[in-house]
Amino acid sequence: MHCRTILSSVILAANMPLQGHAQTYPVKPIRLINAFAPGGASDVVARNFAAKLTESLGQQVTVDPRPGAGGNIAAELAARSPADGYTLLMGTFFLATNASLYAKLSWDVQKDFAPISMLTAAPLILCVHPSLPAKSTRDLIALAKKRPGELDFPSAGNGTSMHLASELFNMMAGIKTVHVPYKGSGPGVLDLVSGRLHFMLNPMPEPVPFIKSGKLRALATTTAKRISALPELPPVAEAIPGYEVLTWQGLVAPAGTPAEIINRLNSELVKALKNPEFESRMRGMGLELYGTSPEQFAQFIKDENVKWAKVIKATGARID
Repeated sequence: MHCRTILSSVILAANMPLQGHAQTYPVKPIRLINAFAPGGASDVVARNFAAKLTESLGQQVTVDPRPGAGGNIAAELAARSPADGYTLLMGTFFLATNASLYAKLSWDVQKDFAPISMLTAAPLILCVHPSLPAKSTRDLIALAKKRPGELDFPSAGNGTSMHLASELFNMMAGIKTVHVPYKGSGPGVLDLVSGRLHFMLNPMPEPVPFIKSGKLRALATTTAKRISALPELPPVAEAIPGYEVLTWQGLVAPAGTPAEIINRLNSELVKALKNPEFESRMRGMGLELYGTSPEQFAQFIKDENVKWAKVIKATGARID
């Protein structure tokens, strides 16, 4: 009887930490790793959601920027962190493209991460220099077909959303234009404004001031439907059915993070997105809001990987 009692106590004690952890999480600060430098769109989104989670969870959520290698430094750090809910990663476009862009990766998006929720997304804006005789997406496509290989577009570098969105545009429109990569989007935008380049697909909100000042002409957005921030602009999909590109943000955790913690974080994030003041602030940045289930976000990432793998293979875009 005495041995049986001891054995029962051991089994009960072994089960208590997991149950207690799930019920009391979090009991210490949480680190939110961001793959890009402070000041960019990913950083802004990360800091806004970190602040909301700090309020709702009662523990400090701190953004830890780890830029470099197209997101790989941050992804590897997050993937190798303990799966206890105290390290999270702000996942973006690179989670869907790096497996195809890099010959070798130290992490696997399907095996190493547990999706929590897709949070926000923003379209790219199709813009042209005002001197270009194109007032619509159809006009631009027609012009490119008349002048194959003559029109050029900038990007923030090989494999970036600007580059791949433009290559997808070429593929689906059946046109040939010239890619001019830069080290960052800023120099390319300025060259377009100066008239050295012809068109671009650039994430919001960077081109908006140039559009408002008349230095660039906006033709369309890359969402499937018109967006609340720019309702006057039609989607590219009206001219190229099925065309859609989003620069998105969402939270993931290391694989193996307990489901109770994933669900708690998901619930708090969705709640934040429904807060009127927070929703207004995020939409004011030109962001569309999502708040998906973990399963929906997992499927979205899978679909994005398949989509961009085809574009990368067709264009030969590689980083190394």
